[in-house]
Order: sequence, then C-alpha cells, then structure tokens
Amino acid sequence: MPKRDAIWTIQQYESVRSLLPMGDMPSQSTRAENLSAISGQFDVFLLDAFGVLNVGETAINGAVKRVELLKNMGKKVLVLTNGARLPAESALNKFLELGFHFELSDIISSRDALVAALPPLPDDGFWGVMSSQNSQIETLGVPCRRLEDDKLTYNRASGFILLSASEWNESRQLLLRECLLKAPRPILVGNPDIIAPRGSHFSLEPGHYAYELGRDLKLELQLFGKPFANIYDLAFKRLPNVNFSRVAMVGDSLHTDILGGAAYGVKTVLVTEHGLFSGFDCRPFIMKTKIFPDFIIPTI
Repeated sequence: MPKRDAIWTIQQYESVRSLLPMGDMPSQSTRAENLSAISGQFDVFLLDAFGVLNVGETAINGAVKRVELLKNMGKKVLVLTNGARLPAESALNKFLELGFHFELSDIISSRDALVAALPPLPDDGFWGVMSSQNSQIETLGVPCRRLEDDKLTYNRASGFILLSASEWNESRQLLLRECLLKAPRPILVGNPDIIAPRGSHFSLEPGHYAYELGRDLKLELQLFGKPFANIYDLAFKRLPNVNFSRVAMVGDSLHTDILGGAAYGVKTVLVTEHGLFSGFDCRPFIMKTKIFPDFIIPTI
C-alpha cells in the first residue's frame, strides 16, 4: 500500500467525493493564531478530537488550557468526533484522563448518530459488528455479534455495523466481501473516516474499508458522522436557539470537518499543525479540493 499521508488521504476522499455533501464556502480563508484570536466571533465551538485535542493517546500541547480559556470566556465547547470505537461514557473517561474537563453532554460521536438511527432488522437475526474487543457492542441496544474470523458469523448476520478498524485486517475484509457478494445486506458505517492521525503513523479507519466495499460491490452505504448531517443534528439538539453564524466547526480534515461544517451552514476552522496536514502546506490541498475553511490556524 502507498504511504499514508496527506497526499494519499486527499486522493482517497476525492475518489468518493460524490458520496459527500456539498456546502457554501468562502472564496478565501483568513489566517489566525489560535481560537482565542477569533473567539469574539463565536459563541459555540465544535471541536474534532484527533488532530485537534489529541494525537493518538496524547493531548496536544496547550489544548487543555485553550478549552478552559474558551469556557471561561462563556463559550460553549462540544466535542464532535467520528471516533466510534467506544460509547460516550468511555470516550469521556479518555478525555478526563488526558486532562480535559468535559461532561458527558459535551461529547457527540458518530456512534451516537448511528445508534439514534438504527433501523429494525427485517428478521430475528443479528448485526455483525466490526469492532475492537473493548468496544462494548452490547451497549448498541440491538442483537449483535463481533466480527472476527468465523465465516459463519458473517454469513448468518442480517446486516453489518462498522465501528472500529483497530483489530480489522485484510482476511476479515475478504470474509465480509465474500458474504456480501453472496447476499447483499445493510451496511451501517459508524465512522466514515478513511484515516486517523496516530502520532507516528496514520491508521486505516472503517470508512476506508466501507468505501472499498461500496465501490467494488456497488453497495449503498448508510454513513454516520462528519461530514454528514446526522451528527450535527444531534449536536444542535443540545444547542437550542443558537445562531448558526456564531458556531465554528474546528478540525484537521477538509473532507470531514470543513466540508461537513460548511454543508450544515456553520463557520469552519482548519487546524494544520497536528493532524492530517502536519508537515505539509495545506494550501495546495485546499486549491485542489476547493474546500475552503473560513479560518486557518496552526493549533487551537
């Protein structure tokens, strides 16, 4: 496989651009030092996690302090994440361990969006779930079994939920592909990200495997999380009567964070120093994709 970096990732997202929403964007972006420098323009900050608050299992230097400063200014700060491996309670514990002072109501994940829309199965079967061993799939509230190496589990599943690719591999992907070739079934993608920054490398995420299946097998995917409206719908249920022009979506990815925010009608802020564009000049990618954030900052 080619090196996973910003160039490769942008190519992958552009190949599925037709599946992503469209949004109105500015013709150029404004540079700023950090979120405090533009805080007067916003009442609410929706923060991506990976590449904005943390990289892998480490909080980004200064991120904890910046979040506290924004809260002390009276700003509402929510985490809007495509991390679907853990339920919200476990995700909150992770942020607390990293030093962030969030509450459960501050965390909105793509997993939440999926659970809110889980359709009933057409039979008395079960969902086969791409997940890690600690994903607590029993909290999904539906009959389900973890997808591992047993071919029968794939063949007997009535549909599939893709939450986490941390323990996925090409052998399991082949089992999923073969059973879908025999009998197409619903595919619900709880994390549409193609990659995630992990410090020294980029990990493949469920979106990578889902888009591959959708393309090769001509299957329709049900996608949850950024850039799709379902996760923003959940966030704005917690933000009654808010002025959209006073809300900023902050993230490190053009195709998920920036495009998603623009499509939903809020302002957008691209962070460049820690996530996808770490070590790269973001400008050629912005020009190539025509996805223009309202603001560009190195770090929050």
